[in-house]
This record gives sequence, C-alpha cells and structure tokens, in this order.
Amino acid sequence: MSELILVRHGQATPFEADTDRLSALGEAQARAVGEGLAALGTVPTHVLHGPLVRQRRTALLAAGAAGGDWPGPQEDPRLAEYDGDGLVRLLAPLYAARNADFAAQVGAFEARRAEGGPGRNRAFQGVLETLAEAWRLGDVTHPGVEGWPEFRSRVRAAFADVLALPSGSTAVVFTSGGVTGLAVALSLDAPDTAALKLNWRVKNGSLTRLTFGGGRVSLDTFNETAHLPGDLSSWR
Repeated sequence: MSELILVRHGQATPFEADTDRLSALGEAQARAVGEGLAALGTVPTHVLHGPLVRQRRTALLAAGAAGGDWPGPQEDPRLAEYDGDGLVRLLAPLYAARNADFAAQVGAFEARRAEGGPGRNRAFQGVLETLAEAWRLGDVTHPGVEGWPEFRSRVRAAFADVLALPSGSTAVVFTSGGVTGLAVALSLDAPDTAALKLNWRVKNGSLTRLTFGGGRVSLDTFNETAHLPGDLSSWR
C-alpha cells in the first residue's frame, strides 16, 4: 500500500495587492509541516506542488525544515487552485448585476473591507461561498476564468497519476483547499457539492491523508492540524 498526504499551503495574503505569496504566519506554518512530518518519521518518495508561489514556497520551506532527506519537489500545474482571484474580479460583478441577494452580500463585504478582522473575513466568506457555488453550477462564467468542469478534470487527472505510483510510495502533495476538497470528494465518490463544502474547512498547513493501492483509495484523516499550535492556526 501507498500513502498520499495532501498539504494545504501556508497562509497567503488574500486582501493585499499580491495575493500569491506567503505571509509570515504562512512561512511558519510551512516549516511546522516539515518539522511535524519529520517527527513522525515520514520520508516521502515523491514531493509534488502546484505552480502557485504559495504552493511552491510551502513545499520548499517544509522540505528544508524536515532536514534535507526529501527528494527534490516536482511541479505539476494541474495542482493549481481554482482561480479565486478571477472569481472575485471578473465573475462577482457579473453575478451581482443580476442577483440582488448576492449584490447585497458584496455590499456588506465592501462596508467591512477596511476594518479587517473577523467581521471582514465572515463577510468575504459569504461572498465567496455564494459565488463559488454559482461558478460550480455554471450560472456565471467568463472566458478569462477556468470553469468548474475544467478544474475538476485536471485535478482528477493529477489525482489519478498519483494513485498510479508504485506500491510503497509516500507522496506529499502541496496544493490548496479547493484541490484538497475535490480530491477527498473523488476518493469518497461524493457529489461535487461536497467538494466546495470540504474546501471551506481546510486549514492552512493542514494534512489530509489517504491510503491507496490495488485500484482502491481510502481516506484516513482530513484536515489534520496537531502539528500546528494555536498561534499557527488559520483558515485564510
């Protein structure tokens, strides 16, 4: 049997001009991932990461913190997160223009944007959940934003390639919440609606473990955070 460990990247900078980089907290979370896996005696046979800066940086910091026994990380573009920036920048105005309830959600977020803190995060989460579900259903689209079917197809293909690794493999995959949620849903033969619901619960720097082999895949744990003390905990 083999093991797949999905790692969500460390905290990024979603409310800043450059959203694709790790915050100081995100870098600490990445190091904690490597230290935590090393403490458990985990030595990967394969290390993969998506093409985003936050995914790649998390992989490199974790590998360094683990003590240098890991193989060189390999980039797989199929492990990129869905285009959250595109959803907010391109799809949100389109959907707000024809959905009054969503427009009100956007207005509530804009009113709280400057204040920061939990209030801003809750308002933004409401916007994102409504918008992402509309995107998944195909209710709002834009040529510049990857659609749900394309996202699902590439993640499924990447997942299948990992599950085809030789028996005895330990693959550590650094990716994002949406990819993790979809991979878990696929492993459980769950409907697509479950993928986004799982996505919202995946914490920064968390581990999700699956065992695979012989054509089967089983979910062992979801969203592990024991390696992250309270001051290293975050969803966004």
